[in-house]
Amino acid sequence: MNAGIGMASLLFLWWLGGRAVANDPDMFAFADFAPAPTLSRLWVMLTSSEVIDMAVPSLYRVGAGMALAAVIGIPMGILIGRVTQLREITNIPFQFLRMISPLSWMPIAVMAFDTWDGAIVFLIAVASIWPILFATAAGVRRIDPEWIKVARNLGANPRHMLTTVILPAIAVDILTGVRLALGVAWVVLVPAEYLGVTSGLGYAINDARDTLEYDRLSATVVVIGVIGFALDTLCQKAITRLNWMKST
Repeated sequence: MNAGIGMASLLFLWWLGGRAVANDPDMFAFADFAPAPTLSRLWVMLTSSEVIDMAVPSLYRVGAGMALAAVIGIPMGILIGRVTQLREITNIPFQFLRMISPLSWMPIAVMAFDTWDGAIVFLIAVASIWPILFATAAGVRRIDPEWIKVARNLGANPRHMLTTVILPAIAVDILTGVRLALGVAWVVLVPAEYLGVTSGLGYAINDARDTLEYDRLSATVVVIGVIGFALDTLCQKAITRLNWMKST
């Protein structure tokens, strides 16, 4: 019920904004941003498979970038969480790098990679790695030391310690980091796809702007929001499912 009220309020505000733009002599050219033209164009895009064509390349780039961030961030987070000296050594450098905008690396990515896709995946990985790394490290530090002692007393070797104690204990923390990273990656995706690619949601936004198809532009914005919301919901459900510390 409350969700319906929220969506209705959002649509109403969107409609009011569209009316204001349409009635403004200086801005009437942007009237296609209003709900009616946007939703009409969105329906055409859905029925013509245009949405799938633009979304699949973007989802691939986000998936590849997130996978790269997870492959690096999760092991590093476990090490930082377990080794105090390593945590002290890396704290300032990592915090410094974390505060640099991922898009600042764009010129370096363009020079370092042979393909535009490679550069975009790199930018997404740079944006995604920090939430995953720090969430993993925080999860490791919260593990009860008694669990480690019991596992050692039962003869657990390092591999068993990792697979039967550490990873199950921090699964929710890792997924929380992935969820935060996904939000950052999804924001970085659109400007990153302004690079030389000719596919993806960011390219569609840029192309619609250049061709003055404002209804297609706003419809693409809606698609970006819906896909991002769906991905976030999937992460939230996975976190809830794996959360063994149910709140009472």
